[in-house]
Amino acid sequence: MTAKPPKTLDTEQQAELLTALKNEHASFKTFRKGIRNHLMATLMLEAGLRVGEVVKLINSHLYFNFVPVKTLVLHPSVTKNHKERTVPVSAALDIALREFFSHWLLTDAFNGSEHCFYVSDPANPITTRQVENILNSASMKSLGRNINPHMLRHTFASRLMRVTDMRTVQELLGHSFITSTQIYTHPNEDDKKRAIERSTDYPHGLHGFSQTT
Repeated sequence: MTAKPPKTLDTEQQAELLTALKNEHASFKTFRKGIRNHLMATLMLEAGLRVGEVVKLINSHLYFNFVPVKTLVLHPSVTKNHKERTVPVSAALDIALREFFSHWLLTDAFNGSEHCFYVSDPANPITTRQVENILNSASMKSLGRNINPHMLRHTFASRLMRVTDMRTVQELLGHSFITSTQIYTHPNEDDKKRAIERSTDYPHGLHGFSQTT
């Protein structure tokens, strides 16, 4: 039985969700939470982290000498399979890290907590359920439907599969077996849109369709 392709977000949906999470026009307190929420989602969309890995991150995973790292080094204590993996930081993730530093770590002056993400008590990290609720609220507002956090990781993987080989995708996702990575060979919505857009580049009547009925 063929596995169903994973559900992903297209480029426009990703942008709409991230904008809703950031909530730039809200009060300062709400906007500050939005910066945190935006970074958590960006870590899943731009680095392929699982939600369970995001909530385990500590400050030293993301910053070195108060500067965002260039490569995420996910320690065995963080990863699902307890194996270290590294993921280069993209330009979009670098921006999100710098914004988070300015609005959270700099103002909180590293208040004794190592946890990157928390709700009210720095000693207690945010939970996966809380992240799911945050994501669901923003996705209902921006897309009109609930989004599972794992869909962001699926989106990252599907995007990678279009530009690199399966073995590299496997390494970046931390899959123990290549068969887990093969599900991302299915076309996603962006692939379908590009196919249609490219087909319209041809002169009218030259799309391979018969002109007679």
